[in-house]
Amino acid sequence: MLASVGVVDNPALESAFAAVARERFIGPPPWHMSRGGGYAVLTSSDPTVVYQDVLIALAPERGVNNGSPSLHAHWLNALRPRPGERVVHIGAGTGYYTAILAELVGPSGQVLAVEYDAALAERAAGNLADQPSVTVVKGDGAEWPCEPVDCIYVNFAAARPAEAWLDRLAPGGRLIFPLGVPAPVDARGRRGRHSFRGAGYLVEPHGERFSVAWLGMASFVCAEGALAGTPAEQAALWAAFGGGDAEFVRTLRRGAEKSSARVWLQGNGWSLSYDAATKER
Repeated sequence: MLASVGVVDNPALESAFAAVARERFIGPPPWHMSRGGGYAVLTSSDPTVVYQDVLIALAPERGVNNGSPSLHAHWLNALRPRPGERVVHIGAGTGYYTAILAELVGPSGQVLAVEYDAALAERAAGNLADQPSVTVVKGDGAEWPCEPVDCIYVNFAAARPAEAWLDRLAPGGRLIFPLGVPAPVDARGRRGRHSFRGAGYLVEPHGERFSVAWLGMASFVCAEGALAGTPAEQAALWAAFGGGDAEFVRTLRRGAEKSSARVWLQGNGWSLSYDAATKER
């Protein structure tokens, strides 16, 4: 599975996936697999079936799933958590990828799992009770972390990065989050056939700027509250993705002023542009 997404030089990640039993985190069978905008029941109760590269429902009524292993392998390979590092997993669900992060940072590292949904947070706390390096909190992901950390791994789509994510990245830190927005609602109160636009980005601090690397298009359940964006912010992000070139974004800057004529998206107090975050040498 790792080789299929281009991960060929990360034995630590391979070992972490091998060490964590997915079936522990998705609840008892029958399991429901996300398919074509709905869910299909997996007729087998053999745990081997959940090691396919599929999304398994955690809260199907809200479209919350245990996400694609291949996507997370690709993103965790880009995040590169190292032994001893401090990691915050935001939108942790029931804790499967939290457990993999704990394997990657080892017993000398620390992982904080933040989950807004009370029922999912309770399940995560139970699933991770045997992990002394992991702490689970029920909370708003926009408010965490509260202190500097090395890695922030976000697993819901936001219309903008939270201030806390940018403020509390330690030097050399890495943030991965899905930037995404649902389709506008039409006059009948319905969304279009293609109801989501989004992509994953790796963000790293460089002084006053942040470098950005595109990780590919991705679809996640959308944030609620402030990180969902205002109607104007959602419309601007929808238009930016519709115009293309999301893969060429290179810099995130903070501030109200337009930072460059090469801006891909001008947000409220922040922007994404094609300019390099650091000067070429």
